[in-house]
Amino acid sequence: MGSIEVKGLTKVFSVKERARGLRGALRQLFSAPTRDVKAVDGIDFSIQAGERVAFVGPNGAGKSTTIKMLTGILHPTSGAATVLGMVPWESRRTLAYRFGTVFGQRTQLWYHLPAADTFALLRHVYDRDAARHDARLKELGEAFGLAPFLDKPVRQLSLGQRMRCEIVASLLHEPEVLFLDEPTIGLDVNARAVIRDLIRDLSKETGMTVLLTSHDTGDMERVCDRVIVINHGKLLLDQPVAELRRSYIRRKRVTLLTANETVAIELPGVTVTEQAPHRTVLEVDVEQTPVDAVVQAALRAGKLRDLTVEDPPMEEIVQAIYAQS
Repeated sequence: MGSIEVKGLTKVFSVKERARGLRGALRQLFSAPTRDVKAVDGIDFSIQAGERVAFVGPNGAGKSTTIKMLTGILHPTSGAATVLGMVPWESRRTLAYRFGTVFGQRTQLWYHLPAADTFALLRHVYDRDAARHDARLKELGEAFGLAPFLDKPVRQLSLGQRMRCEIVASLLHEPEVLFLDEPTIGLDVNARAVIRDLIRDLSKETGMTVLLTSHDTGDMERVCDRVIVINHGKLLLDQPVAELRRSYIRRKRVTLLTANETVAIELPGVTVTEQAPHRTVLEVDVEQTPVDAVVQAALRAGKLRDLTVEDPPMEEIVQAIYAQS
């Protein structure tokens, strides 16, 4: 049996219809009509111990709802799921000692207190031995570089610093499974890269299972070896990241900030999508020309002040998957 087993998992919400006009608003107070919205629609998958799996899709795809069922926060409408051999919504208290969670838009840190105080409290929440807790905190603090801001109030931390503390808080009790729901949302490029590398390396070292939900293809590529794509509550695709990259991520967006007012790059599969003084945006078909060749050509064409490389939006990847399904 895998760390996570999901079979026919479905979640339906009853949503009140929006009232129109004064009469509709008055009627809604007493007998508001409702409609069913299927947030998760009969999905199946299995994740083995130590796997790092990206659970991706556009906003509203059903990613967070699935995570909430797997952590026992929500009960499914139908279907079955187990985490570490237990049914999450039946054994939530027991499972809480064996998995960690990070919700990118929800904090578990005390806002007006230093993160160190939250970490001290979590030792008691998880009934941890003091010596073992201190050793674990020292290990994670060094790995995540917490020393410079460990004793600062959380409200004074940057978003990147806060997310590092959030992840450490979820790892202090040595979970076997880590659920990450949009852990890099709102972070700048450098902070995202740091968080991704730390999660990947820790999983490799400890054998911890990771299920990471995101709409950012960079999270998928840097952290995970396998990807599950979901949209409108349905599972569209389940395959290794390398295979998905070969099949669907064929374009990159390259933005050049140059000392020259304009820069001309003529390579197969490279087209200019935006151009302004000292700024050029290129769309690169990596099957025809790799990104490093574009960078070398840009360096030859003039002095570079900055360069960014981005993946296509997840919405475009989902559309490509639909087109080939």
